[in-house]
Amino acid sequence: MPILPTRKHGRRTLAAVAALLVAGARAAAEPALSLVMLERRDCPACRLWHIEIGPIWPRSDLGRRAPLRRVEITAGPLPDDLAFLEGVTVTPTFVLVASGAERGRIVGYQGEMFFWQEAEALFRR
Repeated sequence: MPILPTRKHGRRTLAAVAALLVAGARAAAEPALSLVMLERRDCPACRLWHIEIGPIWPRSDLGRRAPLRRVEITAGPLPDDLAFLEGVTVTPTFVLVASGAERGRIVGYQGEMFFWQEAEALFRR
């Protein structure tokens, strides 16, 4: 039996329940998304991304929709579930993956402003 908010719980509880329902509906409507970051340990642009964007990504709307998955490309072959990713020669390369398929990519990192613009465009496609 579901627990329904009472007057004691107030409007905040109702707002929280509504937010959870909306988030659940959005997640159900979207295929499982992740942003795969293909990187190298010795990549200065990768390090800069981790300083400028890394802490913000999980808290952003895009980051909540597509959690970051980091993959070190010099550590051997790509994981089996990412074997379809080909042609990665520049790091960082960010690949939006939905239900096991590539939806698009961002090659390189040219700064915070450009990254957010490219990420927004990638999610709109």
